[in-house]
Amino acid sequence: MKAHYTKYLLKFKVPGGTSRGILTEKETWFLILEDNNSIGIGECGLFRGLSADDLPDYEDKLNWVCEHIHWGKDRLLESMDKYPSIQFGLEQAFLSLEGSTPFDLFPSEFIINEQPIPINGLIWMGELEFMQRQIREKIKQGFRCLKLKIGALSFDAELELLAQIRQDHPADQLELRVDANGAFHPDEALEKLKALAEYDLHSIEQPIKPGNPEAMATLCDQTPLPIALDEELIGITDVTKKAELLQTIKPQYIILKPSLVGGYAGSGEWIRLAEKLDIGWWITSALESNIGLNAIAQWAYTLGVKMPQGLGTGSLFTNNIESPLVVKNGSLRYIQDNSWNTEVITELCI
Repeated sequence: MKAHYTKYLLKFKVPGGTSRGILTEKETWFLILEDNNSIGIGECGLFRGLSADDLPDYEDKLNWVCEHIHWGKDRLLESMDKYPSIQFGLEQAFLSLEGSTPFDLFPSEFIINEQPIPINGLIWMGELEFMQRQIREKIKQGFRCLKLKIGALSFDAELELLAQIRQDHPADQLELRVDANGAFHPDEALEKLKALAEYDLHSIEQPIKPGNPEAMATLCDQTPLPIALDEELIGITDVTKKAELLQTIKPQYIILKPSLVGGYAGSGEWIRLAEKLDIGWWITSALESNIGLNAIAQWAYTLGVKMPQGLGTGSLFTNNIESPLVVKNGSLRYIQDNSWNTEVITELCI
């Protein structure tokens, strides 16, 4: 077996605004396996400034993995425990190598009979008019669940925006989620959650910054609005520490980004622990290309997900790799008549 990697820079169609700043491009890496004339491809979705493995030696580790590919999947995964996105790339690449095609990782009704996965429509931060335009477009496209990034505008302006949405779209017609990306100060967070709760929101992601479990535990205990942990999970790999975090904070939900929490294995561990504590969960992509998104979506479908997942990021980039993945009527579908851009894939594999 041989292995190599290549870097790919995804370009945003429209800059993506978050409370951490504006995103114009997203770096990612592809891991390619070759064995007996078969190809396997996996995406190592490094997220600069957020991933626990955003480290100076990241490319050296990718090179090391390729040089030691003869170790096999299990041993390599264990050796990469501090590099969750590389773990996920390895999982994908080995499954891809074994599949009937490099893109059939989890055969199911999702890819065989085009069964949909419900997803939320993502609303990026920006000027009020820009956010309003995004909301109108997503509703017109058939979304029944929207996720709004908040924390960049004034809080009053964001409440006004939510009030406008609710005037025309009550909660039984449109589910609203908000994502603060840790923008609230712990001393003001509860009052802000009370104000947000007036608009019948489904949940809020990461209201305060991660790393303050006592404050987050108090917030989750007193909140009038369900709280979902996101960044709080990043960098925690030991199962005992995962259990301690969930038992301490007792969130209403957790959000799983496989590229950030150790791929399928790491995500599955979080799910099992959460379900023991009656904590809900959903799965979200982390701005991967369609190769990584395909790997996440196929796996998510096998888990029997019912609530909207965060898998609508494939259309964000000008140079994404064309694939059978299509967003239609608020769902992600795998349309068999559509094909992967084999020309780009071939270039990646050289």
